[in-house]
Amino acid sequence: MSKLRLTMSCGDYDRTRPLIDGTIQPEGIDLICLANPPPETFFRMLRHNEFDMCEMSLSSYVATLFHENPHFIAIPVFPSRFFRMSTVFINTEAGISVPKDLVGKRIGVPEYQMTAGVWIRGILSDEYGVPCDRVHYFQGGAEEPGRVEKIPLDLPPNIKLTHIDQNRTLKEMFINGELDALFFAISNNKNPHYRRLFVDFADEEREYFKKTRIFPIMHTFVLKRELYEEHPWVAQSMMKAFTAAKNLACRTMDDHGALKYTLPWLIDHVEKTRELMGDDYWPYGLEPNRKVLETFLRYSYEQGLSKRILAPEEIFAPASTESWKL
Repeated sequence: MSKLRLTMSCGDYDRTRPLIDGTIQPEGIDLICLANPPPETFFRMLRHNEFDMCEMSLSSYVATLFHENPHFIAIPVFPSRFFRMSTVFINTEAGISVPKDLVGKRIGVPEYQMTAGVWIRGILSDEYGVPCDRVHYFQGGAEEPGRVEKIPLDLPPNIKLTHIDQNRTLKEMFINGELDALFFAISNNKNPHYRRLFVDFADEEREYFKKTRIFPIMHTFVLKRELYEEHPWVAQSMMKAFTAAKNLACRTMDDHGALKYTLPWLIDHVEKTRELMGDDYWPYGLEPNRKVLETFLRYSYEQGLSKRILAPEEIFAPASTESWKL
């Protein structure tokens, strides 16, 4: 019997590579996999609907659910997760020494709706007393001019957002002192007038996890809605394949005979991570991620991106949120 031929675009990560190279093959699917960087995948899918399935910004996906005819439906697979304290940069001449000093400041964001920005703003509000509507955001290309929001925004009036000139970049404005902070990891940081807000960001992130038990989700995985409606089994097939690929990646880090990754203290890092976060520190599925998802969905609403607070069950394909048991 012939398999269903489908296209997929996702980042080349250790947890997706077994799908990309064919080591793991989803049941019933002849998979054509394109290993594109996330920004390219998101742009091509959101603007041109190019793939049958793809990795997707969690924030962008949630925003599409409020469209009249949503194009996508997700499964609870999370190819990218990231504690974001390392990507908050400040101008050292802007009078910022602690997070609360960001109130009233000018902050650059590549896109207001991008998932990283949603998490950073939410964490700053919940944990550090910096309400989302007490700063002025500037949106534009971080290192290349001309970046625009991939999804049209309809923000409430209390959110201050300015789109910068299409010929300029946030990095240029930041270095020139026109911005006080930047929610983006700048490359080639040689300017003495900017640094990370959280200098010891790893310690800050560990303390945040100890307090909240939240490991922020950046990206999920979506199917075209018409594909899911015609072939609902694809959701469970991809769920199983992604889980198998992630489990294989995690097992390779346990090979003590020869290190699989170019990190000299890989074993120590893995053991300390499991000690803090548990054996399944990168979980897929709805229930293990319920608190993380509820927190993000609340942030999306509080920041003017969602029309109401969605429940985690509303954002995933029903066929992917439960499975049979013996």
